[in-house]
Amino acid sequence: MKSTRNGYVLDRAFSDNGYDWWWHNLYAVNRETGEERPFFIEYFVINPALGGAEPILGQLPENKAAGRKPSYAMMMAGTWGEDAVQIKNYYGIDALRASTSELDVAIGPNVATETHLMGSVSVTAEEAAAHPEYLSDAGEISWNLTVQKPLSYSVGYAGAKVFRELEAFDMFWHVEGIKSLFGGEIIFNGEVYDVIPERSWGYQDKNFGRDYTNPWIWLSVNDFTSSKTGEQLTKTSLDIGGGNPRALGIDFGEKALMAFYWEGKLFEFNFTKLWDFPKTLDWNVTQTDEVLNWQVEAKERNYKFVINFSNPKNKMLKILYENPAGEVNHDDLLNGAHAEGTIEIYRKRWIIYGIYYRWELEDTLIGRHGAGEYGAH
Repeated sequence: MKSTRNGYVLDRAFSDNGYDWWWHNLYAVNRETGEERPFFIEYFVINPALGGAEPILGQLPENKAAGRKPSYAMMMAGTWGEDAVQIKNYYGIDALRASTSELDVAIGPNVATETHLMGSVSVTAEEAAAHPEYLSDAGEISWNLTVQKPLSYSVGYAGAKVFRELEAFDMFWHVEGIKSLFGGEIIFNGEVYDVIPERSWGYQDKNFGRDYTNPWIWLSVNDFTSSKTGEQLTKTSLDIGGGNPRALGIDFGEKALMAFYWEGKLFEFNFTKLWDFPKTLDWNVTQTDEVLNWQVEAKERNYKFVINFSNPKNKMLKILYENPAGEVNHDDLLNGAHAEGTIEIYRKRWIIYGIYYRWELEDTLIGRHGAGEYGAH
């Protein structure tokens, strides 16, 4: 039976105090120069019950003074690198059409389904300077893409319909395309980029809820090579997400979830599945002036995974969202797609069964083209 977790939820939950978005990131190749470049595309809705024909921007001074909460559908697209940008166009809620059973959303002329994305964003330098409430850089991006999603991940009962309708969690997460193969074309500021499925290293997820987690951690990698064999691992994917989840007013403390497909076999570390024992997941994010680093160690009965990735900060951007209350609390949310690193995979070897064992290195996976973010306020 087809999952409905990638569908629109604000028709019945969080409609006057919530957001819903579908995020996509991928790599493309400049048709003229051959340069690789990562892009992101997001379809976003906030407080739809409060809106209508025109977008209500929460950062507009007169709206802030009147206590008016934001309400709009938004298209955001951008690119990372030393000239990273985030470009946003806003629409009234009346311009939104969305299915509750699957990803099938239209915001004005922009559309996204489980198999196709098409749209564009454009902001001039004059508009960006005159309208700080847009939270946008200047530039133009358009896209026409196909997508296949050979690997997915669901957080399980914590994302079930009953908890969504109870508005139990502040922030929900579903990963329909933990590994996504994009194809087609992107045009950025007049330059054409070809999107090649086996080189797109793509990803698609969705978040929804009443606020954003703090701290905010995410790391996704789909390009892995085995150090042991030298082979590209086409069925291997890593995704880590978390922060400080809250459910029904209860603070869980800093937690993270991890899904790791190793050549098609799923290793899952999900703190909401209390019966799934023994498993541990320890994470840390550090940064210097130059790089952002993710360090994770995950253990289960027979395997241990030691994960280290880093992203140059000069190729990242500080992505900006206002929450349903109209606050931009995360003003230092670093986001990028040039993460590289390793996963060391250790297997438990019993020396004396049931008494003594040691961890032996099974393989070290080299990861590239990773995307991730971190921020706290």
